[in-house]
Amino acid sequence: MKKLRNKELADRQSDALGAKAALLDAYRAAKTAAEPFRIARQAERVSQVEAREARRVERERLKVEESTRHEREVAEKQAAIEAAAKVETEARMTAENARISRVVEDEAARKAERDRRYANRKAKQA
Repeated sequence: MKKLRNKELADRQSDALGAKAALLDAYRAAKTAAEPFRIARQAERVSQVEAREARRVERERLKVEESTRHEREVAEKQAAIEAAAKVETEARMTAENARISRVVEDEAARKAERDRRYANRKAKQA
């Protein structure tokens, strides 16, 4: 036959308190046993964070170098374009001045030829 046991409230409360104490003791023991692993993981995480930060700083440095190099190239190209435009403008002005001087010389030569013909005609009439 089964033995029926009738527990009182106080017995049930003391059993629950004992179970809670046993669980807490087991948790503390597991925590103490895992402490070296936790410290090692934490050190590994710190080293990962430091490595990540170093990589970020390197990326930023490379980005700044690339930016300054790009700006320098753009400035050099702009200076070359401006110099070429200046040379082209000067060449255009020189060509324009040469053309104007040729036109003036041709006009002077035509007037001299016309005056010579006029003088010859007058000389024949006189």
